[in-house]
Amino acid sequence: MTATPHQTNIKGVAAFVHPFVVRFADVDHAKIVYYPMFYHYFHVAFEELFRERLGAEAYLDLLDTQKIGFPAVHSECDYSSPLRFADSAETVINLDKMGTKSVSLQYLVNRVQGDDRVLAAKGSVTCAVTDLVAFRAVEIPPQLRTLFLELSTAVG
Repeated sequence: MTATPHQTNIKGVAAFVHPFVVRFADVDHAKIVYYPMFYHYFHVAFEELFRERLGAEAYLDLLDTQKIGFPAVHSECDYSSPLRFADSAETVINLDKMGTKSVSLQYLVNRVQGDDRVLAAKGSVTCAVTDLVAFRAVEIPPQLRTLFLELSTAVG
């Protein structure tokens, strides 16, 4: 299976979807995905969003050239169903809310079984858009504001 990020429409909300396969290193002794790995899945999908929408080097360019970062200031996650080694899965990103200097994204991690989806975890991460030199919050640049707004038809 070739994992290709794509956009979908889930209940009227434009979302970014990053498919992946659960790796052996992701599971614990109980043979299920170790709970902190879901935060790793969130971040990988976040990076893939930039790569898919803005280009292969876009995220690296933001960090290294533009000196803009996204440190998390709040996160939470609820777990619904286990994922196991070799499961096909996906991380879905939706915009929850956006301020002038921060963005909150919702993440859904689903086990994929053909056309069926089983929710494994639902989380959110709020990031302050940050000048990495001064390490202070800055206004979200227009290009990033557009990128995040594309993740929701409900947010103005």
